[in-house]
Order: sequence, then C-alpha cells, then structure tokens
Amino acid sequence: MDAKADIREYMHELGRAARAAARVLARADTNAKDKALHAIAAQLRASASELVAKNRKDLAKAREEGRDSAFIDRLTLTAASVEQMAKGVEEVAALADPVGEITALEKRPTGIEVGRMRVPLGVIAIIYESRPNVTADAAALCLKSGNACILRGGSEAIHSNRAIAACIKAGLEKAGLPLEAVQVVETTDRAAVGELITMNEYVDIIVPRGGKELIARLMRESRIPMIKHLDGVCHVYIDDQADPEMAVRIADNAKTQRYGTCNTLETLLVAEGIAAKVLPAIAAVYRAKGVEMRGDPATRALVPDAKAATEEDWYAEYLAPIAAIRVVKGLDEAMDHIALYGSQHTDAIVTNDKARAQRFLREVDSASVMVNASTRFADGYEFGLGAEIGISTDKLHARGPVGLEGLTSQKFVVLGHGEVRT
Repeated sequence: MDAKADIREYMHELGRAARAAARVLARADTNAKDKALHAIAAQLRASASELVAKNRKDLAKAREEGRDSAFIDRLTLTAASVEQMAKGVEEVAALADPVGEITALEKRPTGIEVGRMRVPLGVIAIIYESRPNVTADAAALCLKSGNACILRGGSEAIHSNRAIAACIKAGLEKAGLPLEAVQVVETTDRAAVGELITMNEYVDIIVPRGGKELIARLMRESRIPMIKHLDGVCHVYIDDQADPEMAVRIADNAKTQRYGTCNTLETLLVAEGIAAKVLPAIAAVYRAKGVEMRGDPATRALVPDAKAATEEDWYAEYLAPIAAIRVVKGLDEAMDHIALYGSQHTDAIVTNDKARAQRFLREVDSASVMVNASTRFADGYEFGLGAEIGISTDKLHARGPVGLEGLTSQKFVVLGHGEVRT
C-alpha cells in the first residue's frame, strides 16, 4: 500500500463503504444504536488485557523514538483507562438521541405545518494524534448521532487503535449494524490524510484532534468543512469591581487546575484599580505552584520576580505553568486586548458589576464567555452535553464544545393535508 494510487483506492474504498453505512445508520432506531454501544463497552472490558498488551508495542516504539513524558502519558493505556473508555461509551448510550427530533412546528396561514427535524451529518472523518481513547470516544459519539465515521489516528498509536477498532466492530455486529459504520484507517502513510481531506464526495465533515501543526495543515489543504479550533489563548479579566477573594480563586483554578488543556488561562488581565489588592496574592499562589509569570511594567512593579513580557507572550498558548499578566485601565482596554490577541476560545470576567458583566458577555467574540467562573468549565461534560467530540471556535454550524447535537444538522419538514400553493 505504498504507491500513491493504492492509497487513493484504499481511501476511496473506505469512503464508499462509509457513505453506504451512513444511510443505514440514519434510519437506525435508538435501541439498535444503544445496543451497539453497550456491546462495544462490554467488548472493551473483555479485551482489556489484550488492549494493554497491544498498547505496549506502541509505547516501546515511542520510547525508542525518544518521545517525552507528556507524549508517553497521552499514549498509555492501562486497565483503569480501558475501564474509563468503556464507561465513556456507556455514558454516550445514556444520552438522549437527538436524531429525528422535530422542533418549532408551526401552523402557517396556508394550513401546512412547518418544523425542523434533527438529522445526522452523514460521514465524519476524525484525524487525531496520540490518544487511543479518542478512537472509542469518537466512534461512540458518531454512532449515537447516526453518523458513519472514518478514524485516522496517529501512527504512534496504530496497534492500540486497531485493537480498539476490533472491539467496536464486535459491538456493531452484535447489534446488527454495518461494520463499516466505524472504520479505522489501517495505513500509517501520511498520504492517507491528504487523500481523506479531499474526498468531499464521501466525507461531510472533518474533525481534527491534535496539535497546532496538524490543524494548521488541515486548514490549508482540506476541501471539506471542519469542526475545529486552532489555539486556546484564554483570558481572565479581573475588573475593579471584582470580589478580591473570588478573583484570586478563579485566577488560580483557571491557570493551575490543569496546564495542558485548551481552556486553561494563558493571559491574566487586571484592572489598575484593583491590581495592588489582588496581583500580589495571585502571584503568591502562582509562585508556590511553580508558575512562571511574565508581565508588563505595571505588573512587574507589583510582582518584582515576574519576567518582562514580550509581544509574543500575549499571543502564546503555553500549555505549561507560565502565565502572561497585564494591568489594564478597565473593561474597554481588557476587551480590546482580547479582541487583538485572543483566539475566540474561552474568556472570563470577574466582577460584581452586572452592567459590565453584560457588556463582556455581549461584546467578547468567543465560543465560551463566562462571568465569575473559571475558564476550565469550557467543556462538553461541564456544560451538560454529556460528552464532546471537540471544541469549535468557528461561527458556522457548531461553536464551543461539540456534543451529539453538534454532530447533527436540521432540515425543514412540512406536514400538509392536501394543501397546494396558489
């Protein structure tokens, strides 16, 4: 499967099979989909030792290649993480099925009734790196939302992904659903990705899950719409009308609860009227937790051990224990900063002034905007979606955490009684 023509034929085979399976899934009832999900979860549990053994092959290769500890951590499967995968699939089964729901049904003066029905998108291709659990998570979400999927994991997890795919196929078979409803790309050749992102006759949506380099490449080359975000440069703005204790607590949690996530605070903005009261306290927390601080001159006057921030720091998504800090005059300057340097992911304000909170909600153009809460809440589970395929900073179709509903669309439906247009 080295020749380009062979790769193309193989990928188009997957595409044709996925398109046929999507038609079957679109008409599958909730019981059939849930039966498949429960069977997949049971198979994952039954195959736990085999999954861990296959994963060891991927880990051995990763260590040979000198991958860092964070990469190894993302790649690793244990008995506990396989159980968590199985539970995640069962949690998706427990979610309400959005497919077929008719909303906003309204009788028109002509007598017809017009509404909207929620329907699957069709075929979803998910391109991801490192984390084998994405194979099970993505398959479950696509299956429940009535979509066929083509999963292209990274070469570093090929043995793990193949083993998980075998469990998924066993579950589909038990439920009488087409095995092609979930297909894992078997080749590790990078040309497969190039082919997949141009197969718009078969694939309806691309969902990239991976690093900035991968997503940037797909944005340049894909002919197919994507649900994605590129950066997570998230801000917390502490207004001069904020409760100081709340401000310190939120600034701490948003930065230090977990460093490597896309909803972690990267830049802290503090109004000059409250900076002297809250910045030293926040700096003490960051210092104790080993967070490197990079600030503007006003910040460094209050926090002498902060390093001087550069222009690049305001754009940075560190995904590490580093925070950029800037003192601003007030709300308008904070929102100007977010508009210039932000990534439209998640931004928060801490304030007791309701009018300023409302302005922040209306004017900050991000997928998730928060008042008096940590940015770490920007998550499908925390938002009540049950699970998410990813986070979108786009403005069309889906925005913010994308759950089952985000993997569907709506079509108009008309219920008539013999009416004709005059």
